[in-house]
Amino acid sequence: MDTYTILAIPILISTLWLFTANLSHSSHPHFINKRICLLIAHPDDEAMFFSPTLLALTRPENGNHVKILCLSNGNADGLGQMREKELIASADMLGLRSQDDVLVLDSPDFIDGMVTKWGAEKIADVLGQAFGGPMSTRKDSNAEAPTATIDALVTFDRSGVSNHPNHIALYHGAKEWLKGVMKEKEGWRCPVELHTLTSVSILRKYISFLDAPMTMLLGFLSGIKASRRPDKSEGPKQALFVSDMVQWRKGQKAMTSAHKSQMRWFRWGWITFGRYMVVNDLKRQSIG
Repeated sequence: MDTYTILAIPILISTLWLFTANLSHSSHPHFINKRICLLIAHPDDEAMFFSPTLLALTRPENGNHVKILCLSNGNADGLGQMREKELIASADMLGLRSQDDVLVLDSPDFIDGMVTKWGAEKIADVLGQAFGGPMSTRKDSNAEAPTATIDALVTFDRSGVSNHPNHIALYHGAKEWLKGVMKEKEGWRCPVELHTLTSVSILRKYISFLDAPMTMLLGFLSGIKASRRPDKSEGPKQALFVSDMVQWRKGQKAMTSAHKSQMRWFRWGWITFGRYMVVNDLKRQSIG
């Protein structure tokens, strides 16, 4: 391999990265002037898994109001109070407006752990208390449009990215809540869109921004398939967020500077090579 080829490789890689990042910045007009909640299980989920999403949605020109609801304070090692403060600091780095937009629960119903089961009904109850949408018992309840105080809910998908049971429970709890919102509301559109972070294979999980072209291609093919459906009223089913180099470093600093208590040796590998530090693809879920 000659010198020119060696010099060209990093230039080509950087160009590809910037191209995909810039393309993704203009590919999500659906998230404009929205009230959005990121639902997570533990402090540091927002940085390790959702930093590209947060950095995109909190851009001032998009006019979104983003909140984070974290169902546990990550007290498995007795560091719950510290981790709550770390989450607030991380959220500030990732663009949230105020620490009042971060809510962390410390409940016996949501104990941090790989062997603890979080009930979907209990998660739905928390979401209902936070964002409304109670189930009506009136006979004519279908005459009233369903309501909530957020427009979009973002969380993990049914595989939880890392197969963590707490992550997976959030998906089922979010679905349960929205089913309740839409109970006896036949014919109405759900007031809250549910967007979930797509889980990928172990290989794709550790190729950083190089996974962006693959994700874009899969999204393009999915879009072609969706365009053939007769009902296109609900808009795009997928959204792609790719951080540029500056945003990638912000996501890393949210871990290294804010979540210092969690920076064990293996997390350095994650924030360096993990695709979720650079690439997030969200899929809008059907409620039913």
